[in-house]
Amino acid sequence: MRKIGIIAIAAALAACAPETPEAVLTADWSGTAKLEKALANPLVDFNFTADPTAVEHEGRLYVYATNDQQQCDEKGPETDNTYEMIKSLAMMSTVDMVNWTWHGIIDVEELAPWIYNSWAPSVTSQVEEDGKTHFYLYFSNSGNGCGVLTSTSPVGPWTSPLDKSLVDRQTPGVEDCPHPFDPGVVIDDQGTGWLAFGGGGVGKIVQLGKDMISLASHAAHIPTRYLFEASELNFIGGTYVYTYNIDWQDHSDWDLDVPAPTRCCMSYMTSKTPLDTDSWVYQDNYFKNPGENGFDYSNNHTHLHKYKGKWYLFYHSMNLRHHLGVKGGYRNVSVEEIPVDEEAVTIEMIPATYEGVGQIETLDPFAIQQMETTAGTKDVKFEAYGDAGNMVALSTGTGSILVRGVEFRKKARNLTINAMGTGRLEVRENNPTGKLVAVMDINSPETAQTKVRLLASPSYTTDLCFLFNGADLRLDCWRFR
Repeated sequence: MRKIGIIAIAAALAACAPETPEAVLTADWSGTAKLEKALANPLVDFNFTADPTAVEHEGRLYVYATNDQQQCDEKGPETDNTYEMIKSLAMMSTVDMVNWTWHGIIDVEELAPWIYNSWAPSVTSQVEEDGKTHFYLYFSNSGNGCGVLTSTSPVGPWTSPLDKSLVDRQTPGVEDCPHPFDPGVVIDDQGTGWLAFGGGGVGKIVQLGKDMISLASHAAHIPTRYLFEASELNFIGGTYVYTYNIDWQDHSDWDLDVPAPTRCCMSYMTSKTPLDTDSWVYQDNYFKNPGENGFDYSNNHTHLHKYKGKWYLFYHSMNLRHHLGVKGGYRNVSVEEIPVDEEAVTIEMIPATYEGVGQIETLDPFAIQQMETTAGTKDVKFEAYGDAGNMVALSTGTGSILVRGVEFRKKARNLTINAMGTGRLEVRENNPTGKLVAVMDINSPETAQTKVRLLASPSYTTDLCFLFNGADLRLDCWRFR
């Protein structure tokens, strides 16, 4: 397909959402909302992200997303988001669901120069014969197919094992699918991998080969109703659960016993035998468009994930653009707890919120903590530094980083920071004007450790705000002792 064709697909998909007036915001997003208020959404407040997916590794949850920021940077914050500039994916992780470590960007175009775009990732992992955990990150190659990246680390370095899409319109059984994109991957309890995808009213599923980068079956049809996009797969209680985004059309011809879906909501289907088209059963819708909950209307894309005994729903909305004063349709990944009955295999309806989820464990100040771990920021940028997935906080004058739920089980006497450049760092409790805990002057042309005694002992459990001033500061990590 010629480049102009791909741009046309991007524009067509972006145009599907109806024009709506500015949403009436139900929370105060003036100023520095996440820095000053106990809001968990969005996950990060400094980068536009969308279409989330997640994988757990060694007790940590890694989330990957479409990098809307690339479109915003290249086309401008006043422009509509038509997605055609996006050729990268974003990475972040957490252990407590509130403080998120930013791992930066996967430059998919550099790894796979044959792509048109990279949207809507879906990730899984498995331990293989070499004893290593291998990660498989599938992505939309625009609306034309699905590619795959691989790594033996959740943060890379990543490689492209193929020189083309894994599935496209030439794949047997996909000829009738106008948009074979938005992959959803799962590995079942027998170790078999499955990949769902589709759009424009046609959903498909295929069994993956043992290598996870080849196909082991024909592409079977999933009899979706009103499929728009956003395929994802889960395996719950021995059942395959396919979730997808309902289109924007009129659904007055609905004839099932369950409630008719609202426009652009999320619905799910189940099957025990995924290659048998007739085995798929529509169940219900479980997440309305965020526009139904006082946010802006946009497309809809979710990922269900069980982490540390709780089920979470990752999704995107567009509340962050109000906080940053951006008019274009740029999205942000958020998360909510969601009730999932694993025996009945049912998913309850939940709304989108600003409050998001609660912190499920405290942050340890006596362990090394990365400066790119944040619950709220202001005027901060991050850049890659050192090993894959490691970042430094970059000051362009003044900036602030907040972390939540820091538990001082012992009395802290001093603080060490790994940093370079020239400037001053303050640490305060709870917010930028809270109790002053430490002040540190940094003056080093190379990354070095600076240590200061504390001015005051922090409270037993508190939030910490790091405020820095310096035109060339690069802050790597911190630790109390």
